[in-house]
Amino acid sequence: MALRAALLRHVRIPAQTLNPALSLTGGKWGPPSLRWMSSHDDHLTKSEVTERVLSVVKSFPKVDPSTVTPDVHFQKDLGLDSLDNVEIVMALEEEFKLEIPDKEADKIDSTNLAIEYIYNHPMAG
Repeated sequence: MALRAALLRHVRIPAQTLNPALSLTGGKWGPPSLRWMSSHDDHLTKSEVTERVLSVVKSFPKVDPSTVTPDVHFQKDLGLDSLDNVEIVMALEEEFKLEIPDKEADKIDSTNLAIEYIYNHPMAG
């Protein structure tokens, strides 16, 4: 802590105040949009999301990888039960570093719905 304080006393960085009105309009001193301030500027493409979702589903132990397509239903087409469905959603949360609320997770019962949800999620990584 003492070292940090000593350094801060000797290092001076000029600060520039941004006019919020200019930042919204892309003015001379502001960023082109508020998105510039986001910590998540590299949104995944739909093909990246599709590839990763299919990979997660194919790697699930009870699934034959050759049967997995972007339109496959977890229970009807793959013969998985509701617990398997929960496990797949949890694996998707881990893969994409996001948390899917239970209310939304209950609706994800196919690769297509998983792809759409994750692609539209602003924090999917």
